[in-house]
Amino acid sequence: MRTSRKGSFSRTCACLDCVTNTCVQQKLSQNASQVYIQSFMRLQHGQEKQTQTKSSAEQRRKTGYSEIIKENKLFEHYYTELKIVPEGEFEEFMQAMREPLPATMRITGYKSRQEAVSMIPPLLMKIEPQHKILDMCAAPGSKTAQLIEMLHSDMDIPFPEGFVIANDVDNKRCYLLVHQAKRLNSPCIMVVNHDASSIPRLYFDQDGKKDILFYDRILCDVPCSGDGTMRKNIDVWKKWTTSNSLQLHGLQIRIAVRGVEQLAVGGRMVYSTCSLNPIEDEAVIAALLEKSEGALELADASADLPGLKYMPGITSWKVMTKEGQWFSDWSEVLKSRHTQIRPTMFPPTDPEKLASMKLERCMRILPHHQNTGGFFVAVLVKKAPMPWNRRYPKSTEVLAPAEELQMGECPADAPVEAVEGESPCSVCSSPPPPKKMKLFGFKEDPFVFLTEDDPIFPPVQAFYDLSPDFPKLNVLTRTREGKKRNLYMVSKELRNVLLNNSERMKVINTGVKIWSRNTDGEQFGCAFRLAQEGVYTLCPYIRARILNISVEDVKVLLTQENPFLSKLGDDAHNQAKKLGMGSIVLRYLPDPKDLNAPQCPIDLCGWRGKTSIRAFVPRNERLHYLRMLGVEVFRDKQGKRNDGSTEIPEGSAEDAEGLSQEADLLEQEGEEMEQNGSESNANGPEPIGSTCDGSAS
Repeated sequence: MRTSRKGSFSRTCACLDCVTNTCVQQKLSQNASQVYIQSFMRLQHGQEKQTQTKSSAEQRRKTGYSEIIKENKLFEHYYTELKIVPEGEFEEFMQAMREPLPATMRITGYKSRQEAVSMIPPLLMKIEPQHKILDMCAAPGSKTAQLIEMLHSDMDIPFPEGFVIANDVDNKRCYLLVHQAKRLNSPCIMVVNHDASSIPRLYFDQDGKKDILFYDRILCDVPCSGDGTMRKNIDVWKKWTTSNSLQLHGLQIRIAVRGVEQLAVGGRMVYSTCSLNPIEDEAVIAALLEKSEGALELADASADLPGLKYMPGITSWKVMTKEGQWFSDWSEVLKSRHTQIRPTMFPPTDPEKLASMKLERCMRILPHHQNTGGFFVAVLVKKAPMPWNRRYPKSTEVLAPAEELQMGECPADAPVEAVEGESPCSVCSSPPPPKKMKLFGFKEDPFVFLTEDDPIFPPVQAFYDLSPDFPKLNVLTRTREGKKRNLYMVSKELRNVLLNNSERMKVINTGVKIWSRNTDGEQFGCAFRLAQEGVYTLCPYIRARILNISVEDVKVLLTQENPFLSKLGDDAHNQAKKLGMGSIVLRYLPDPKDLNAPQCPIDLCGWRGKTSIRAFVPRNERLHYLRMLGVEVFRDKQGKRNDGSTEIPEGSAEDAEGLSQEADLLEQEGEEMEQNGSESNANGPEPIGSTCDGSAS
């Protein structure tokens, strides 16, 4: 599968064949979901490579650690009683749970390790380029990466109208999100740090007035007990008890409720867990549907992933304590256990109401059916505003931050129906209980947009001959005072969000770097050199400083440290002689007649020196491009290439013609992500296996 070079998003070719040295001429599928569906189905039919990972138990045996026994009688008893596994398949189910999980890779130019079942939720969201998307519990970011890729499925649109806001409660894990997002170089991604159950309501300017931001698509992949991940997280075997699910149930409802509150009418929210437990799955969905009073509907997603083997959601289940005591109904629960067991953990008692919920539309993936992890997913469609918003319209008005109602907070004059023996505003009452947003200091560097008359911009505009439609108001920096070291760009819509919510949310990172300051460049007319990560964002607007090169020129530039101009082909050499010193774009355009050459355009950042020229390309990209061209570069432990020369370390090379270290090849990763402490986990007890992405950091 391939993404073209056109547009602001893709910096590396995304064809499977390019990874194996051959690029085929084929457009990206009309719908990015189809690409992933096909990839997922190839996996199921054994056509996609799967490498069996060594279990942690085997590794511990080799290093002297005691082996973890993959047995948990309580687990077996619990799921035997719940009958989530078809009759006669339980032994096969348990055998699959004890087997190591095959490693699966998602290849989109970069190779990302991600569980196959983890790829499912984004596929069910039916994302389009104009959609405003919220990923509520996003770290480590594999699903977020899928969302960004789908947002950019039409490569003819450099700036999609939509965007992705990726949130996580853990400050440190937010930087995993930034790491994932930076590889994709999208100007349409923002990483924020909030408790998902009280993520603030955002505003934006629309038609000259401030309006509430409602999302078209929301991914609600909540923290969970993670018993579906036993194949890779074998510690779950000895730690698993039913109390994990009982403790997380309330949090999961609060997060899901906050999600549907911020969902636009007509929008879709995908709720998912890597748990098989109905307390975390169907019980949460049933609670949402009951309190929505018809505002939410479970969508039938069976046709969206043809060939996927799954079990329909169940409509009957029981609750068990960690001591093994069972309860079939809320009325059976002793008052002494009301703090641990809640009414929403049980299925509705009204048969007609239960049937109307259509819980069978939920999807539970069992490990032994397709050699995967365990997973649960449900798709909710919002048909109308939530009932508490209809009853108390003030909660939807634009309020000052201190006055705004937090998730599920009852207005002072709101009548509340109390459950017998319970205090008002319990999890089962309407509206749901409040979860106050914690206020904290904003320790990140500020996001400062350039003004219309900013003095640094005219020299840049003149040097690169930027087209008149260049959106310079979307350019920002991370400092209010002193010299601006780097310039970043965001989409128009994210600029709108940033300007209207700077005091309401903690933004960790946004935008794609397009220019870096190079003091030595001032003598050549511009103090800012191009940044490779933003070259595809800028290219539609640059009309000067472009050097067209051939396939052989690309090979020379990527394999030689500082080639002389004479090393280039005649055409490129003649063009280079006409260019002054400074930052340039090295552009390869495909030749449709030469099918052996890459059939997608390539743009590289470069520097035209006095007698030489060089490409400023990060190592991983450099290797990828070379493989596209059929050149395999091997390195030994000392970093030496197969020709005996030493590879240039990232961020340490100087141009032979006076390019200073300020214009280093690549800024140190995480430069904009310095941490000044971390927020505490506001989401309560830490789950055993809160994510099933299985992504590499």
